[in-house]
Amino acid sequence: MSQAAPRAPAAPAGPAPLAGSLEAGAALADFIWFRTGGPAEWLARPRDRADLAGFLGALPADMPVMAVGVGSNLIVRDGGVPGVVIRLPKSFATVTVEPGLRLRAGAAAMGITVASAARDAGIAGLEFLRGIPGTIGGAVRMNGGAYGRDMADLLIEATVVTRAGAIETWPAARLGYSYRHSALPEGAVVVEALLQGGAGTVAAIAAEMDRIAAEREASQPLRARTGGSTFKNPPGAKAWALIDAAGCRGLRRGDAQVSEKHCNFLLNLGGASSADIEALGEEVRGRVLAHAGVTLEWEIQRIGRAAAPEGETR
Repeated sequence: MSQAAPRAPAAPAGPAPLAGSLEAGAALADFIWFRTGGPAEWLARPRDRADLAGFLGALPADMPVMAVGVGSNLIVRDGGVPGVVIRLPKSFATVTVEPGLRLRAGAAAMGITVASAARDAGIAGLEFLRGIPGTIGGAVRMNGGAYGRDMADLLIEATVVTRAGAIETWPAARLGYSYRHSALPEGAVVVEALLQGGAGTVAAIAAEMDRIAAEREASQPLRARTGGSTFKNPPGAKAWALIDAAGCRGLRRGDAQVSEKHCNFLLNLGGASSADIEALGEEVRGRVLAHAGVTLEWEIQRIGRAAAPEGETR
C-alpha cells in the first residue's frame, strides 16, 4: 500500500481585508527621505478610520503594526519591515478651523499645511510647524517640535485607532509627553489631532513663518537625501555642537555622510544603504562619548531588520 505524500505546510495567514489598498512587498524607499531600505511585508492604505479600525481589529494579535507618514525622520533597515505598515492617504489630511482658536487636523496633514491654515485664520502659536517636514500624526506620536515649541504646547486631544481596532479620543495628558516621546502604545495609529492656538494677526504670523523658513534654508541641508535631526539634544547641550567638537563634521562611511552644513543631519550622497547610514550614526555616537562623555540618543526612528548576510536567506 503506497504511503500518501506529505501535505505541504499551510501558507501563513495574511492581513484582513481592507476597503482601501493593501500591497505585499511594497517598496518603502520610494518615499522615505533617505531613499534607502527594504520593503514592507504589507503596506496598507485605509479608506477611512472605520476601515482602519476594522482592519486592525481583524489582524492576528502577533502581527506587528506601525504607521509611517512621509518618512522624514526614519531609517528603514535594508532587510525590510515585517508585519503591516500603515500609510494614511490624503483623505486623512483635512484641516478645519474650529471656534476658540482651534484647528482640527487629520494625521496625514503636513506641518506646513496646518501652520498655513492657522496663519490664514489669524491663529498664532503654530508657526513652528512650518519647520517640521513631517505629518501631524508623526508629530503627535513623537512630540515633534522646533524653535522652542512642541506638540505638548498645542495638543488638546488626539483621535487614535488602537491596535485592537477601537477608535478612541485621548486627552493630551494621556499621551504622557516628554522630550520627543509619547506614551502612545506600539501599533496604535493617530488619525486626527485637535490643536489650540492663540490670537494673532495674519501679518505677524506670516512674518514668523517666513523667519523660520529662512533659518531652515540657511542652516539645514534641505535639498539632500536626509532624515532630519538625527540625535536628541542632551540636557543643557546641543547635539550638533557635541558632534562638531568630536570632529565628525563631514565624516563619511561609504556614501553616508555627516552633513557639513548641520552636524546633526546624516546624508545619503547617492549610493548609501540604510546599514551605512545607521553605522555612521553609531560611529558618531561613539566619538561623542569618547570626546565628551555624553551618550547621544537617536531621534530618528530606526525600523525593520538588517539585511541577511550575503549568501544567507531569512
